[in-house]
Amino acid sequence: TPQKMTVQDAPGAFPTVDVPDHAHYAIGVVILLVGITGTLGNFLVIYAFCRSRSLQTPANIFIINLAISDFLMSITQSPVFFTNSLHKRWIFGEKG
Repeated sequence: TPQKMTVQDAPGAFPTVDVPDHAHYAIGVVILLVGITGTLGNFLVIYAFCRSRSLQTPANIFIINLAISDFLMSITQSPVFFTNSLHKRWIFGEKG
């Protein structure tokens, strides 16, 4: 039967670097600000597009598509990255 390989079985496969605590916190704060700005800004673009008939042109469909995908990335990725930065490690374990 095949054996399950872990990170400990392959030394040097995932090298780590000692990073000071303040760097983790600084990156976390920056990611939090980027996430809030991205969420609010893209939500406003989506809201304006939906409320104004004059903005609903075929050319603006591409812009709204970009705003929706960026909005979804902001609300799903920023909290995860922010939380990982505060804990200074990947919080979802080996399976995550």
